[in-house]
Amino acid sequence: MADTPITLRLTIADPVPGVRYSLQQDDMPFEPVTASDAPLSFDVPVRLSDDNRFLGPFVRREGPARRFVYIRIGQSAGQHDSLWTRRAKIDIHDIPPALLDQARAGRILEIILPGKGKDGSPACATVRSATGWKAL
Repeated sequence: MADTPITLRLTIADPVPGVRYSLQQDDMPFEPVTASDAPLSFDVPVRLSDDNRFLGPFVRREGPARRFVYIRIGQSAGQHDSLWTRRAKIDIHDIPPALLDQARAGRILEIILPGKGKDGSPACATVRSATGWKAL
């Protein structure tokens, strides 16, 4: 069987207004967007193998099992005058198999992420959702 293309939607609930965000494709920013007060979403096309491995130019790996997607922030997203040079790491290897089955059937999988750290600056490092993944 061939790999199945699926879409993961990463939604930043409260991005820092005026800061540029982008996905990381390979090692470069991809389609940067400057945030407003509104939530900011990125649709990430990935391929899902028969054994639930994530593949594609947006997928990063760490060790034998961990797979994640980076969101680049500030200077990392090409905003040269930004105060921040950050990336947010969004884990995807732990998406439940039942949701992956729904994605194979054409549903988009979404996760809502916090956009700000405790100090009000852009959230970075491994960013976790309070609610987890859901099928749309």
